[in-house]
Amino acid sequence: MTKQSADIESILERLDEIKAMPKPEHTREARALSVEQLSHAEAILQAWVLAHDGVPTNERKEGFRLLALHRQGAKGIPSFNACRESCREIVFQHNVVAASDQEAEQESALRLMTMVVRHLALFVSGKLQVAGLGEFCCASKPLRQSSEIISAPQNL
Repeated sequence: MTKQSADIESILERLDEIKAMPKPEHTREARALSVEQLSHAEAILQAWVLAHDGVPTNERKEGFRLLALHRQGAKGIPSFNACRESCREIVFQHNVVAASDQEAEQESALRLMTMVVRHLALFVSGKLQVAGLGEFCCASKPLRQSSEIISAPQNL
């Protein structure tokens, strides 16, 4: 197991702890947990950058380091764009928790954020193990360069 995989595994364990928290504690700690999960998402992308011999950026894109790390991680690896919307969703849910005064809205956003950070962790850890993971996405260079035209079956 690589250091990056171990880091992601510990994040997944922490996400399990957050998911298992009783609702009152989850709600009471919503803002702090949101900041923590944003930090976990950044750590996941840092692991990706480090695994590819890069130096993780401290820059921000649209006010968030997570989005700058995604941009950095996707350079030269079009299939990594498959997690772009996950990163944007994490930022959005973080903003919902930070801006809302309604406990139910914070709780819902935090639960969704936990699921999306888990998804990001699983995608990146899988991609670290299988380089071709994500090649199916629309940003995949081989798909865009294909001279074959794929049509839908006519008997539908």
